Amino acid sequence: MLKAAIFAASAAAFSIVAGPLTIGPDYQRPAVEVPAGFKASGTWKVAQPSDHLPKGNWWEIFADPTLNALQSKARQSNQELQAAFAVVNQSRAAARIARSEFFPTLDANPGFRRERFSPNQEPSFGAITANTFRMPLDLSYEIDLWGRVRRGFESARAEAEASIAAFHNVMLTLQADLAQNYFALRALDAEIAVLERTIASRTEQASITASRFDTGLGTEFDVQRARTQLATSEAELAGVKRRRVELENAIAILVGETPSAFALARFENAAIGWKPAPPTIPADLPSNLLERRPDIAEAERLLAADNARIGIAKAGFFPALRLTGSGGYMSADMDSLFNWDSHFWSIGPSISLPIFAGGRNVANLRRSRARFEESVARYRQRVLVAFGEVENALAGIQLLAEQAAAQERALESSRRARELATESFNTGLTGYLDVIDADRDALFTERTSAQVTGARYIATVQLIKALGGGWTITPANNL
Repeated sequence: MLKAAIFAASAAAFSIVAGPLTIGPDYQRPAVEVPAGFKASGTWKVAQPSDHLPKGNWWEIFADPTLNALQSKARQSNQELQAAFAVVNQSRAAARIARSEFFPTLDANPGFRRERFSPNQEPSFGAITANTFRMPLDLSYEIDLWGRVRRGFESARAEAEASIAAFHNVMLTLQADLAQNYFALRALDAEIAVLERTIASRTEQASITASRFDTGLGTEFDVQRARTQLATSEAELAGVKRRRVELENAIAILVGETPSAFALARFENAAIGWKPAPPTIPADLPSNLLERRPDIAEAERLLAADNARIGIAKAGFFPALRLTGSGGYMSADMDSLFNWDSHFWSIGPSISLPIFAGGRNVANLRRSRARFEESVARYRQRVLVAFGEVENALAGIQLLAEQAAAQERALESSRRARELATESFNTGLTGYLDVIDADRDALFTERTSAQVTGARYIATVQLIKALGGGWTITPANNL
């Protein structure tokens, strides 16, 4: 034990003279497998993380004033975002607490004690009653020989940076969810307009078939089929309106309002058909957009924090040197408390050397290393998920564009077929069943066209989210 104490004292003295050490591994970002390019977009270059760069109001590329206003309101009033900002403040305060360990602590501990000594105690001073007034200042400072404090601050600072990245991830998720819900709602507006036109048309058709039946030119079968088609359209309209109310309520919650007090007017151009073109995607996606993903930045900085904890665990194997001191005034009389003769002081170092802890330090080090390995795996998994999300969004945009082109051709053909079937029925060349089939096909293609348009917008938002932000592009007046 004596040799160990001598060794610890010698090591501490050497560290003071030679300079403090920082044990534990210095952080290095782990390597991840990076693909040569995206299947749907060609190659891209590798760059450094830039999630701290401003991403701007990316939703403005859709040129929709209503969406712009909703995004501004959500940023100010969304409660999840407020909670995430509070977490950032907590982590920053925790980092400041860790940084405070670099400095000594100085406490004032004034006190007064009145006591009586028993004359029967050994040794006996007689029946004495005494007062003691104290006005001390106590100093304590741990000399960071092995970098425990530095590693602790390094870990806390990395966690604070991770909380900031998490805040930006919540914000990006909020913005993307709001945009996706908004475009889904606008697609439903277009479907509602289609169904309302269909109901008006089928109401007229039901009236015509009833008149033909009354004059003996038609059958009751045609009348009942016309009424069935009309009722079916009315039922479908009610279902679409229900889904719109649900989306409207979801948007209300995202912007921080109660659903009962929030209303979003129907899209004014929905009655004449919703055919906007989503913003054009750049041919070569800049890689720095992918590197701005806040969730990847959060995982990487938590990884750095866990790496620093390995150093903290290793420092537990080495002696701790603490410098303590106390000084002030002490007197039995308040009048003479601050006289120079009443002053006192003490100062001295103390060394704490871990000799036996039942394997606690070894287990703590193993736990820290295992936690770091877990973070490495989670970081690499997050990167893989990011590449997958970008691939899905790019493929969705490309294939939905092809689907929209084919759907437009189908829409034109179905409308013409409906016109021809209606003309043939009115002239008595065909039965009403042909009109029903043509009308059903036209309704299906019109609703599908609106759904595909909404899906194209949503896929664009998903790509923006997958890349961690937007890009600079001239917005088109689509809405």
